[in-house]
Amino acid sequence: MSIATKTGDKGKTSLFSGERVSKDNIRVEAYGTMDELNSFLGDAKHYCETDGFEEIIVSVQTDIFRFCAELASSSGVVKKPMISDDVDRMTEILNEMEKKMDLRGFVIPGNSPGSAKLDICRSVARRGERRITALAKEYEINKFLIEYVNRLSDLLFIMARVEEKKSCYVNKGD
Repeated sequence: MSIATKTGDKGKTSLFSGERVSKDNIRVEAYGTMDELNSFLGDAKHYCETDGFEEIIVSVQTDIFRFCAELASSSGVVKKPMISDDVDRMTEILNEMEKKMDLRGFVIPGNSPGSAKLDICRSVARRGERRITALAKEYEINKFLIEYVNRLSDLLFIMARVEEKKSCYVNKGD
C-alpha cells in the first residue's frame, strides 16, 4: 500500500473519526501544530545534555500522539483521552525543575544548542495552544488538552533554562 493515497489531492483530509474536512480546518490546524511540535521535540532531544531530558521528551512525544488523536476526532472514539493525571505529571516535573532555578528578567533564546531547540518547541507549543483555544470556541473539546499544552509550554521554557545552566550559560537578568 502506498503512502500516496491521493485522497487529499483536492484539499480535503479525513479526521480520526472519519469525517472529511478541508485541510485548513481549525481542527486540522490544531493537531497539525501539535504534530509539528512532536517533530521539533524529536530534534531537540538529540541536542539536550541534561540527564533525564530525553526521557521527558519521549514521554511528551507519546502524549502528543494521544493528544492529536483527540484533536483529530469530532466524536468520542479516542480510547485513552488526556486526563488530569497527565496535566499533574507535567506540573510535578515543572515544579521540580523550577526549584533548581533562579529566574530573573527576560531571556534571550538560543544560548546553547539544546536550549535553542527547546525554545523553538516552546514557541510551537504556544501556537498549538492558540489553535486549540480557537478550536474550543467552535467545538467542545476535552479541557485537559488546553491545560496540558499550557503546562507543556511552561515546562519547555524551564527545560531550556536548565539546559542553558548545564551548558554553563547562566541568565544574569541583565
